[in-house]
Amino acid sequence: MVQHNITLTETEDAALSYAAFSQQDWIQNAAKARASAAIDEIVQITVKQCLEENVQIPGSKEAMVALAFEKGWIKSASQNIAIVQPPYTE
Repeated sequence: MVQHNITLTETEDAALSYAAFSQQDWIQNAAKARASAAIDEIVQITVKQCLEENVQIPGSKEAMVALAFEKGWIKSASQNIAIVQPPYTE
């Protein structure tokens, strides 16, 4: 399991307490929902690539995500940005 920490200002925390019963639960649910959507996107990409390349389709979503990264069918957002926008050098 991977754990991430976020930092909110007092104002942001107070505002989130107005919008959510539990700030921690809201943040966790938002992150899990976005991760779930990304997993679904990656599964679609993986199935398509497996069929195109005649590769056995893995039996779980976890294995599909791992295979997609391993084969280079997908990249992290930071890797994609680096390709589009290389670091500034003088």
